Amino acid sequence: MPCYQISVDGYAACGKSTLARSLARELNFLYIDSGAMYRAVSLFFLNQEINPLDKNITSLIEELDISLSFPNNESRAIVHLNNRDVTDEIRTQQVSNQVSQVAAIPSVRKKLVALQQKYGEKNNIVMDGRDIGTVVFPNAVLKLFITAEMETRIIRRKKEIESKGREATYDDIKNNLKSRDYLDSTRNDSPLKKASDAVLLDTTNLTRKEQLSMVLALANCRIH
Repeated sequence: MPCYQISVDGYAACGKSTLARSLARELNFLYIDSGAMYRAVSLFFLNQEINPLDKNITSLIEELDISLSFPNNESRAIVHLNNRDVTDEIRTQQVSNQVSQVAAIPSVRKKLVALQQKYGEKNNIVMDGRDIGTVVFPNAVLKLFITAEMETRIIRRKKEIESKGREATYDDIKNNLKSRDYLDSTRNDSPLKKASDAVLLDTTNLTRKEQLSMVLALANCRIH
């Protein structure tokens, strides 16, 4: 029996991950945050003091071990970098500031896209990211593209950071989001863009419950 893939692409801080995770839970699918994989590579670069612009990093990428585990059948994955749990470490502002630059590296994308596709071949999944519907799973049963107004995104990201006991200023978050938008949308390899057959969802004025209700109805129409 074939596995179903649902792609959730869009800009940072639009509620993409929260929506994808909730949808996966309702459908009893695995939830995979593709961005977490790129964050793991970014964390490795930071810890090893590797410049993402260094052209001689392909061999390092090939040796890098990134994997996901789903303890107790939970929908959300634990992220492992070289056999170490880095699920919390990859969420720092320092990693956020570098992740789009790292994600633009072709050798990084090639390795992680192959890994993402491997998980999708054996599991029913909801995966969020930037190029899931256009590159990773172009034949996904349902494709969503999530957006929201910048002001809303800044407020959401600030609340998220503060809920984890960390601090970030309004301007820092705004600059980070604008930078990531530009880098993600203009990179040569798999840029962020809406797939032609994706459903566009603006979450600016929608509650989480409203978002989930809408996409769950769409998903049930496609998979049942």
